[in-house]
Amino acid sequence: MERSFWLDTIHHRFKTHRILGLLGPRQCGKTTLARAYLETTKKIPRRNYFDLENPNDAERLKHPYQVLKELEGLIVIDEVQRAPNLFPILRVLHDEFPQKKFLILGSASKDLIQKSSESLTGRIYYEEITPFSFFETGEWKHLWFRGGFPRSYLASSDEESLEWREGYVRTLLEQDVPNLGFQIPALHLRRFWMLLAHCHGQIFNAHQLAQNLNLSPQSAKRYLDLLHDMLMVRILAPWYENMGKRQVKSAKIYIRDSGIFHYLSHMGTQDTFALSLQRGHSFEGFVIEEIIRTLRLKSEDCFFWSTHSGAELDFLAFVKGKKIGFEIKLTDTPSLTKSMHIALHDLKLDHLYVIHPGDVSWPLNDQTTALCFSDIITLQKIFLENRLLNG
Repeated sequence: MERSFWLDTIHHRFKTHRILGLLGPRQCGKTTLARAYLETTKKIPRRNYFDLENPNDAERLKHPYQVLKELEGLIVIDEVQRAPNLFPILRVLHDEFPQKKFLILGSASKDLIQKSSESLTGRIYYEEITPFSFFETGEWKHLWFRGGFPRSYLASSDEESLEWREGYVRTLLEQDVPNLGFQIPALHLRRFWMLLAHCHGQIFNAHQLAQNLNLSPQSAKRYLDLLHDMLMVRILAPWYENMGKRQVKSAKIYIRDSGIFHYLSHMGTQDTFALSLQRGHSFEGFVIEEIIRTLRLKSEDCFFWSTHSGAELDFLAFVKGKKIGFEIKLTDTPSLTKSMHIALHDLKLDHLYVIHPGDVSWPLNDQTTALCFSDIITLQKIFLENRLLNG
């Protein structure tokens, strides 16, 4: 699948920075994207491409300064999280050789490699690459069921897709976690991840999860942070509004890829998926990820809101100075609820969108739109033009 948006993004970022870091979960398509980008430019010689999972390439970079200073043009380093010692070297090369550009790929979040890359502050731009999105696939039901990882989404059958996800989770736990330097038994982390999937779309309670797994709350929080840093879990922060009401102050948890969530929750077949009581939470998490991707939101602009009296908002986003609310309903005919009225009033929302799986979008009132998922891409146009629907 051609990922023209990401190719354009890479080209644009290189206009302002000479070191670009593409970060994303393993197997989300970073390497394929990097190679596709190289096809759009002058092809670089093989010696300019380093895959640090390849023993030969890792051996070549045992003395990185001496090797990299001899190369010209664009240099690509894949799986850079395996060699945190490279970052200070890249700073020196960046400053000494202004003609060099570096495209580095990492299977971890910016936060996880931040300490190692502090020497590159001001010299590097990080771009998070995601698995396939609705914007790229043009259809969403298949995407929702299988998730966006390319080999899962493009598998020849649902059975093959599920088998790939099973192997993906196993590899991440048994190989990737130790390779990042974390000494956590794979079985312990797997049990935690599966139990976390049962909390998908709910408030994270470290004490309760720790008790169920015979862990300390500190260990549960450490496991959660690790899965977050590996871009497997989204931690959605609560929003506090000064309104004299008791508000929920703990984070919500989502498994970021719907296909991985379905595997962990035993919803990997069409039958189990259709009958699962988790479908509503699954749709909620899927839609939230798509909103974030569609509007190119940063984590610090994303929240949920809930009060102890029962009023809540599934997703709150700050977009170009606007406070936009989202409710997600797994029904074709959503209607205004008391909770929505409270959210509009108490949060002073600029607009509220009720996302649903039906085929038609319509206004519920002057400030609220029932938006079918297929029309979610219109949000880009609405906010790029810096205007609101019906406003």
